[in-house]
Amino acid sequence: MPKRILFLTLYIYSLTGGIEKVCKNFMEAMDSLIQQGKIEDSLTLSLYDQNQHYPKYSSFNGNKIQFLIDTFRKSFSYDVIILSHIHLLPIANLIRWFTPKKKIILFAHGIEVWQPLSLWEKKLLSKIDIWAVSSYTAKKLYDQQGISQQNIHVLSNCLPKDYPFYEEKNNYNLTAKYHIPSDHQILLTVCRLSSAEQYKGYDIVLSALKELVKNHPKLSYLIVGKADETELVRVEKLVIDYDLKQHVVLTGYVSDEEIENLYNQADVFVMPSKGEGFGLVFTEALAHGCRVLAGNADGSSDALLNGELGLLVDPEDVKAVCKGIKTLLSEAILADETSKRKEKVRAYFGFDAYLLKVAHLLDF
Repeated sequence: MPKRILFLTLYIYSLTGGIEKVCKNFMEAMDSLIQQGKIEDSLTLSLYDQNQHYPKYSSFNGNKIQFLIDTFRKSFSYDVIILSHIHLLPIANLIRWFTPKKKIILFAHGIEVWQPLSLWEKKLLSKIDIWAVSSYTAKKLYDQQGISQQNIHVLSNCLPKDYPFYEEKNNYNLTAKYHIPSDHQILLTVCRLSSAEQYKGYDIVLSALKELVKNHPKLSYLIVGKADETELVRVEKLVIDYDLKQHVVLTGYVSDEEIENLYNQADVFVMPSKGEGFGLVFTEALAHGCRVLAGNADGSSDALLNGELGLLVDPEDVKAVCKGIKTLLSEAILADETSKRKEKVRAYFGFDAYLLKVAHLLDF
């Protein structure tokens, strides 16, 4: 196993998305491996986070020149360079130019590696190791980029260390905060609302909800996450056009603590995405006891163990989404089944399982 690991990333603390969560978990894994005596040392360099420097972590507030200088200088004294994002590949190319045998590993999350790549990017990817967050992303790299399967390893995303697996609903008051009637069943989606992406499926859920409330009027749908202005206008117009103002709440950005409260109160977590690399939000929802509906056309299948942990449907079929939500809402909540799902989540996507996989992949 290598002794010293240099981890390069774009953001960790300045953004709150899935990739940033992956980076935090990986840093935690490095600390655990050091404590276990399996590696000697690790250092994380973050390009865009605000300037902070403390043991094992430095950030550069977007200063690309200083980041490049420090990365290049330190690369000579570390055994392995691990990149959190393909946008850091030019640095790896430079390092390989001077140290051709340097071990380099790239995290492949999803859509960023599915898009067309340049010839030099494909050439370099064929010479380094890739840790794909799902078998779906691994297949995309093989099918679309022509990367050898020998170079690709699946390392699924994980829940943070000591993530709470709630046994029962708390006393959080949705009525007071969001004016949702106390007798309503709750649908929940947690994602970024981006006009540049539009693949999360909340618009499909809104279309399904238009039909659902005709027979299930006591139903509310929370869409949680920061939205850009263009996408917010589009979604608000859909809510009005579908006559759903009494059933839909767009919360905007909320804290992690608030998201946990909403997971805890939700009856069904629903996100029929068609561009998810993995979908850590599904495992978070399951850890809180939610029933889950996801799309069957992307990495969501990995997060739900191909349907063992939730319902997979065609993400472009409104009728299928509508039927799936109706089925999950009508199911009896059995404590034993919920407990079994949580244990599977812990076994496959808990931090301890992740740590074992990281240690195995590094033991080359």
